[in-house]
Amino acid sequence: MYETISYKENHGYSILTLNRPDQLNSFNQVMHDELKDVFDKQIRENETRCLLLTGNGRAFSAGQDLNERKFEPVNPPDLGSSLEDNYNPLVQRITSLECPVVCAVNGLAAGAGIGIALACDIVLAARSAEFIFSFSNVGLGMDCGSSWSLPRLAGLPRAMAAAMLGERVSAQKAEEWGMIWKCVDDDTLIEDAHEIADKLSKKPTKALAMIKKELRSSFSNTLEQQLKLEAECQHEAGLSNDYYEGIRAFFEKRDPDFKGK
Repeated sequence: MYETISYKENHGYSILTLNRPDQLNSFNQVMHDELKDVFDKQIRENETRCLLLTGNGRAFSAGQDLNERKFEPVNPPDLGSSLEDNYNPLVQRITSLECPVVCAVNGLAAGAGIGIALACDIVLAARSAEFIFSFSNVGLGMDCGSSWSLPRLAGLPRAMAAAMLGERVSAQKAEEWGMIWKCVDDDTLIEDAHEIADKLSKKPTKALAMIKKELRSSFSNTLEQQLKLEAECQHEAGLSNDYYEGIRAFFEKRDPDFKGK
């Protein structure tokens, strides 16, 4: 169905794979169009309860396909429009999706590929994976939200050095910095990611969406605003079928059977 990605349902959660392995899963316009279709149609229509995002081959994504960036100095591309039309909406689709997004970084993540990975809710990386903030190497500033996420995750001094020097950050170091949740062995990455996605798909989806919203809002909210948001979310959660099921399961001393409603 798709040329540059693959998408399939797997017993309650969905698997989205960047699938241009010969081009290190770099983003071109076709990939952007196909990702938009997946998020706006497939995920919504299938009521996905968790999304697993990964890459095919030896890279997660090398970022923008520079073959679409060849130009003469007299006719430069409008990179700002490219962000506003393609990358920014993709980051917003990931961060606003009302279910968890698990990212399995299977190899190299560079440039925009890092921003997409760090936009996800739970990020695992293979031990051999590397993160390269390559923007400064080609005369660019940061994008895909990486200038927002990196200093919040790793701290300003590390973010500044990583972005300005454009050096490689190993998966192990990314875990130590707090950039990602966990670094795992290469041969268990996909299995571990599927296990997490499966577990999340069986939890109360509405509650997870609220937790996601609360935590992401906490960076910009005042304490007063955050307390108000928590009250609003708890009000909505208290009316859900999953809350009723959770309480009933507690008193019946059994595992809850959440339906995501």
